[in-house]
Amino acid sequence: MNNKPQNFALIGAAGYIAPRHINAIASTGNNLLVAYDKFDSVGRLDSSFPNCSFFTENEQFDRFCSKQMRTDNPISWVSICTPNYTHDAFIRYGLRLGCDVICEKPLVLNPYNIDNLIELEQEMGHNAYTILQLRLHDKIKALREKVQNGPKDKIYDVDLTYITSRGKWYYSSWKGNIHKSGGIATNIGVHFYDMLQWIFGPVKQNIVHVMSFDRVAGYLELNRARVRYFLSINADCLPSNAVQGEKRTYRTLAIDGEEFEFSQGFTELHTESYRQILAGNGFRISEARSCIETVSQIRSSTPIGLVGDYHPLAKLPLSTHPFGWDENR
Repeated sequence: MNNKPQNFALIGAAGYIAPRHINAIASTGNNLLVAYDKFDSVGRLDSSFPNCSFFTENEQFDRFCSKQMRTDNPISWVSICTPNYTHDAFIRYGLRLGCDVICEKPLVLNPYNIDNLIELEQEMGHNAYTILQLRLHDKIKALREKVQNGPKDKIYDVDLTYITSRGKWYYSSWKGNIHKSGGIATNIGVHFYDMLQWIFGPVKQNIVHVMSFDRVAGYLELNRARVRYFLSINADCLPSNAVQGEKRTYRTLAIDGEEFEFSQGFTELHTESYRQILAGNGFRISEARSCIETVSQIRSSTPIGLVGDYHPLAKLPLSTHPFGWDENR
């Protein structure tokens, strides 16, 4: 790692995930020189980088960055925390600026975007990296090692359940628009699909049982596992034990009937991601291909209904959109 502090530019400074990137830049001893967002609620910058320049106009941000690149103190990295559908364009901007890029998941919405970005990497001589932080979780790394060192012919039965409640605001935002977020599987599930394939191998079969504006349930046959999954943002889907505990999020992974607990240990994974990237060991964008292909296939699938081996929560009654909107608007 270069011991001299490196200059970062941050795109999407007002977003939900931006504080983790800001903290990671600070914790790795680097400098956030400039940030951009259309929204100006970015007081969070004061805690680590009060001298960071900030712009709400893309043209002003671009002018600042372009001028800075012609100085003896240029920007080395562009970090991207913007809405999913903008990632491809901002990665291109960072590479063309002459910087390496770190992009929040999902890297892009479509697999073909990855091919185009790899071509641009080669053209510009700079690299783009993605955040796949679950691969850095100690318990998940240990599970992968256990599977790799176990019987080579063993096929695991896996149930993934992830319910993270969201209010009505979600449906008014870009996250509620499948064309901008990629839908539930992409927006809240892409890192789980990456994790499962990292542990159990590539997808051999991808079946969707139920897909709606607030949930998706399906079956993935991986090289070493049969996976039933259920993802939702609807609090009505929470199990009674979670509701009684006044929890709004429920996450469980059961492997061969035994719960695999990994709910702790998430707080520093973005910082560790940055450490690995800065040390030259980060996840290049090509490594996101398998999970992007998976969520793209899910998004374009026609649900088959309650047929075959489906997740038990797939039987829950479907909900009506809170605003009566067409989810594919």
